[in-house]
Amino acid sequence: MKKLINSPDSVVTDALAGVAAAHPGLAVDIENKVITRAGGPTPGKVGLVSGGGSGHEPLHGGFVGYGMLDAACPGEVFTSPVPDQMLVATRAVNAGAGVLHIVKNYTGDVLNFEMAAELAQDDGIEVVPVVVNDDVAVQDSLYTAGRRGVGATVFVEKIAGALAERGAPIADVAAVAAEVNERSRSFGVALTSCTVPAAGKPTFELGENEIELGIGIHGEPGRHRGPLTPAREVVAVALDAVNSDLPVSGDVLVMVNGMGGTPLIELYVIYNEVHKYITGKGARITRNLVGNYITSLEMQGFSVTVCQLTDALTELWDAAVDTPALRWGR
Repeated sequence: MKKLINSPDSVVTDALAGVAAAHPGLAVDIENKVITRAGGPTPGKVGLVSGGGSGHEPLHGGFVGYGMLDAACPGEVFTSPVPDQMLVATRAVNAGAGVLHIVKNYTGDVLNFEMAAELAQDDGIEVVPVVVNDDVAVQDSLYTAGRRGVGATVFVEKIAGALAERGAPIADVAAVAAEVNERSRSFGVALTSCTVPAAGKPTFELGENEIELGIGIHGEPGRHRGPLTPAREVVAVALDAVNSDLPVSGDVLVMVNGMGGTPLIELYVIYNEVHKYITGKGARITRNLVGNYITSLEMQGFSVTVCQLTDALTELWDAAVDTPALRWGR
């Protein structure tokens, strides 16, 4: 294992210290492992909290800032944060209008966020959870009951964050978050495994010419393992799965996401094939992201997420955002 770290035991706290040094617009509580906006919550604004295991950067800490999250709770690598972290974050962003928990559908995340919400409600804080479950690859996995939450998490955080920034009530912010999740589908592909620092060896093995189709962001198995084929064929498998679950139509937002170890040149090759496939179905990509947004350490591969837009969702997507990982309009 070759990692640019000091120790597997300190990788998360060392990274958090780096986040604090690099982004003075964030307040980083290294002891509790919580990232919030500097300056405290905005009075009367719904607070948005998300979190999950580390190793998926920039998710979630990279999306804390104006127009997106108010706080993020990074757990240990590929491990859910604990309820105490989530409670600290929820209290920190409570400004009297309630707090929305954006939860990826992994058993540990769901259970721990539920516990934190109960504790926060004992403090008189209204908490509403929205669970993201956009991965069409498998129905159940090693980490979940039901579908996994993956790329649509970025869309939910951005669009719900924009509405919260306008001062909307928590019921409306939760409703738009749920709508984005319902309109989004994802599928991931791995060319290689990744190595969790504490484990010191790859999570799984792939042959030199093998790929895993339908992979999860923690290295969970996908639908099947097959030979590496040209990009257009791999994209067709991914988007056939998406399209069969929610037919691609109208105006769509598309994210071609790198899993951490994929060169950007290859992601643009993938995006070109995605563009051809979707336009071939008569749909139109009106907004897109290409890059690393929800990764799996150094895994080589990609995921594609498609969201069916409405005029209202497009307006919220276009609204100003200022975070370490997404920034436009300000």
